Amino acid sequence: QVQLIESGGGLVQAGGSLRLSCAGAGRSYSVAWFRQAPGKEREFVAASKAFGGSIFYGDSVKGRFTISRDNAKNMVFLQMNSLKPEDTAVYSCAAGQTVIQSSLGRASAYNYWGQGTQVTVSS
Repeated sequence: QVQLIESGGGLVQAGGSLRLSCAGAGRSYSVAWFRQAPGKEREFVAASKAFGGSIFYGDSVKGRFTISRDNAKNMVFLQMNSLKPEDTAVYSCAAGQTVIQSSLGRASAYNYWGQGTQVTVSS
């Protein structure tokens, strides 16, 4: 059983930066970030495959967001730069041990989820 705990959300002005953290998943887990804004479907943000595998980003965040890991501390980070009001959402991290590469962007591929952290970007 894996317990994921996110932190680092908050209120930031457009153009600013935030760094989200997700504690609890080690190197044997693929980890992803998803987000969901009010009234919208959950959206894939970024994923890091287990054991130093591939990294993928959603189209809307490419070039602005960076996912990274500190496997010694079982931590995964999401550095978010050049934030836009449309990035406002609840951000959740998810982890799974059997996520195949083609499914890294699918929420259904992950077994464990954190409680989410709110990110609000003001214009």
